[in-house]
Amino acid sequence: MSAVGELLDGGVRLAVPLLAASSGELVSQRAGVLNLSVEGMMLTGAFAGAVGARQSGSALVGVGCALAAGLLVALLQAVLSVTLGADQIVTGIAANALALGATTYGARLIFTEGRSVPGFDRVRIPLLHEIPFLGPALFEQTVLGYASFALVAVLAVLFGRRTGLGLAVSAIGEDAVTADRSGLPVTAVRYGAVLLTGLTSALAGAQLALADVHAFTDNLTSGAGYLAVVAVIAGRWRAWPALFACLFFGVAQALQFAAPAFGIHLPTAVLVMSPYLLALLAVSGLTGASRAPSALTLPFVREARA
Repeated sequence: MSAVGELLDGGVRLAVPLLAASSGELVSQRAGVLNLSVEGMMLTGAFAGAVGARQSGSALVGVGCALAAGLLVALLQAVLSVTLGADQIVTGIAANALALGATTYGARLIFTEGRSVPGFDRVRIPLLHEIPFLGPALFEQTVLGYASFALVAVLAVLFGRRTGLGLAVSAIGEDAVTADRSGLPVTAVRYGAVLLTGLTSALAGAQLALADVHAFTDNLTSGAGYLAVVAVIAGRWRAWPALFACLFFGVAQALQFAAPAFGIHLPTAVLVMSPYLLALLAVSGLTGASRAPSALTLPFVREARA
């Protein structure tokens, strides 16, 4: 495989978890709820998936455990931010810190004889995987990788701006009070959006643990959840631009390993920082103006009715 092919293959592989996590986060932010806890949801999903796969010997059971764990974290986030109206940024950061501490401690208790776990192997799609450059990157994915691509496509259609569901979510994210007056179930929609984020983020965590490395390590996500949140913002709260932002961040991460093949000789620390520097640039406004949903991070309080 050529250097360009290896870069694209590594970039897509690293982008897949970002795609999965950002797809749910996009829906949640458009409904008015910012989940900085995506990092914690991913990490908890990765840990639960690894434990489930190790104990059962089945990667599929691991995925089920990951989804259940992601839902629990998301439910906690929803109760705090939607029901209790707590600060969404503070609760997200706290959830991430809790997830990091709990999974690190849990891993040292459970994985006492190595941290490798059963996982998924790559599945080649005949003929398509032979396409130069893009073939191996797109058509030699694991089952979870293909599932992530399908999930992104389905959510992009279901929550498109021209669908009834997409319009309802967008209306709640722009003005929850007015949406409530018009009969939209604001609280239910926001709960659903946060729980959806928990599922997609857990799937992303399972992708990391069960498809990429077949193991669990401390802080396995290494900030990927934050990049998923940034991708939504960089994509201006639209599905396809967010997808391209995830691919961009994935390639930037892959460049850490492929740089020497392109004659790029930079300090390792600079290459490690590059995706996050690009993320800062993406949300700084220098790449173009963008407007967040008006009710994003604002708790919904139903007005008294006569």
